[in-house]
Amino acid sequence: MATYRARLKEFEDCLETEKIDVKHLRSLCFQGIPDGRGLRAKCWKILLNYLPPLTTDWPDFLKKQRGVYQQLLEELIITPGKQGSGNSREDVTFADHPLNPNPDSQWSQYFKDNDVLLQIDKDVRRLCPDISFFQQATDHPCERLVNAESGIETLRKRVEHTILKAANVGKNRLGITVTNVRCSTRRKVAVEEYETLPEGQEAHWEVVERVLFLYAKLNPGQGYVQGMNEIIGPLYYVFASDPNKDWQEHAEADTFFCFTNLMSEIRDNFIKMLDDSASGIGSSMQNVLTLLKKHDQQLWRCLEDRGVRPQFYLFRWLTLLLSQEFKMPDVIRVWDSLFADRRRFDFLYCVCCAMIICIRTRILEGDFSDTMRTLQNYPDGDIHVVLRKAVEICPS
Repeated sequence: MATYRARLKEFEDCLETEKIDVKHLRSLCFQGIPDGRGLRAKCWKILLNYLPPLTTDWPDFLKKQRGVYQQLLEELIITPGKQGSGNSREDVTFADHPLNPNPDSQWSQYFKDNDVLLQIDKDVRRLCPDISFFQQATDHPCERLVNAESGIETLRKRVEHTILKAANVGKNRLGITVTNVRCSTRRKVAVEEYETLPEGQEAHWEVVERVLFLYAKLNPGQGYVQGMNEIIGPLYYVFASDPNKDWQEHAEADTFFCFTNLMSEIRDNFIKMLDDSASGIGSSMQNVLTLLKKHDQQLWRCLEDRGVRPQFYLFRWLTLLLSQEFKMPDVIRVWDSLFADRRRFDFLYCVCCAMIICIRTRILEGDFSDTMRTLQNYPDGDIHVVLRKAVEICPS
């Protein structure tokens, strides 16, 4: 307990200075950020280059950024939502209508956005199923969207309207076409997917859905790629769990900017055309194998001889920053060190290499199937053991 209090004081002393010593903060965070008092949320925002080092600038900076986010929300979700509500649409004209084949048509863009939204919706409904947080109602919903009297079409309703009901057209035994039997084309909802809450409430996964949709709209060159939901999940979870109610209230806006900054650093992993480039996922996987060969050549040779390709496991580990390999508390602890890494994300390669070495006995004693099963479903264990091994491996 005394050690915990001492760690808390170290962080608080560092964060309460007028100008934060970022190098010292990185050193503290690399060893793990203590739970409680909102330290992790604050530290992550600094490490992800969202909050400036000058703490006196924070009030004006946050007011500006959160205002920018509200403006984006207004332009890209609320205003289009007003047009999408009701029985008539002002944007249906003779020149531009839903059947207009022109690729520059507003309707063409609307349908493209719907395709993206449906994929996002499918992914966020399954976000972090091992915890109940994302299916719970947020204390800070977007009031303009959840207010039934506003008449604004929310993303939830837009998804519901997009999944249409269709008639089951067929012929009876006499050859007569019948259309009176109706069926729904709504996909079956998997057991692990989250159901929507009643009107007036908004679940945390719906907030994440909104952030991802805005990101996709503002980054059309990349758009939304499956897996981004796993990156944003821990970020939002930490910010929305902040005990400081004022910061918690703006978790959505802060998550958007931190996620955008993080994606600017790892976006090449999500671009297939760059897989084989120096900055692509192929190069990153090779970096891990080079480390493994250097520190455990027997284990490296075993994987090579068995034909266990890095694409089978390292692709997911690296692309999703290990968010799928551990439970949420362990993911958060790993991310403390990853975000504090001054050569971001070199330490990630060391963690991946350490993960393989930590299960070397299972790998050496098993066969191809055993190895694949172990690497793709990483066994539970003490995350600190893996991190200590990663520090040993990491070049000074």
